[in-house]
Parts: sequence; C-alpha cells; structure tokens
Amino acid sequence: MSQFDATVGWQRGAQQFTDNRYRRAHEWVFDGGARVPASSSPLSVPVPLSDPAGVDPEEALVAATSSCHMLWFLSLAAKAGYTVDHYTDRAFGVLGQNSDNQIALTRITLRPQTAFSGTLQPTPEQLAALHHQAHQQCTIAHSLRAEVVLELS
Repeated sequence: MSQFDATVGWQRGAQQFTDNRYRRAHEWVFDGGARVPASSSPLSVPVPLSDPAGVDPEEALVAATSSCHMLWFLSLAAKAGYTVDHYTDRAFGVLGQNSDNQIALTRITLRPQTAFSGTLQPTPEQLAALHHQAHQQCTIAHSLRAEVVLELS
C-alpha cells in the first residue's frame, strides 16, 4: 500500500475570524518540495476573501483526474510502440447536486488531444482503446463518486 502526503497550511494573522470575513488563501506543500498557492474558489467565496490566483480544491480535483488519465495514457501508448509528441486536455468539472442533495463535483469531463510522430500511428479505434484502458487504470477516477467522462474527437 502506498501513502501520499501533502501539507495544507493557513494562518489567520491579524484578520478578524468570527465575522467569517477572513482570507481563504493558503498553501499546499508536497513531499518533493513543490509549493502551490491555494484558495477557495471565487465562485464560492468572493474576492478579496478568495485569491483567484490560487488553485482551488475543485480545480485541483479536475486537474488530478486529468493528470492521472494522461500519465496512464502515455505509459500505455509507449508500451504499444506509439510515439506521443503532444498531449493536451482542457478538462472541466461541473458542480451540481448529488444523489444526497449535496453540492458536489458531479461530473468531470476530459477532452484529451494528442499528436503522434513516427511510422506507427494509432487508428481512431486504437486511440479510443488506449484512452479506455487509461481510464480503467486511473486510480483517481476509481476514487471519485462523480462521473468521469471522456470526450474524444
């Protein structure tokens, strides 16, 4: 079993707190040393209490889902002998009410675009199969209650 660590830190400073008008900006620190500015979404808590430059948890979950899919896709494509030159995904998540009437990310849509080089090029069917296999391997997708959808063009 693997364990993944992140440290999330926030400090009140001189701000009031009990009036609920405190800044939500904080920082994520990962075991390799990466530091990521984070905040609540300005869609949930208005600026200046949210920092639009920070990554919000909903964005991070969408990005993690997309990244997991991409990493599996690249691995599977390499094993199949395809040379991937470019991979871009403009993924998005939708907040809505789940079956328990709670606000949740109810759907994450991945829209990967890829470019290959070399003589071995996947057919549309082979490309779809690689994406399907990547989706089946993605631990993040398996961890979510939200529907994760692939839109391939």
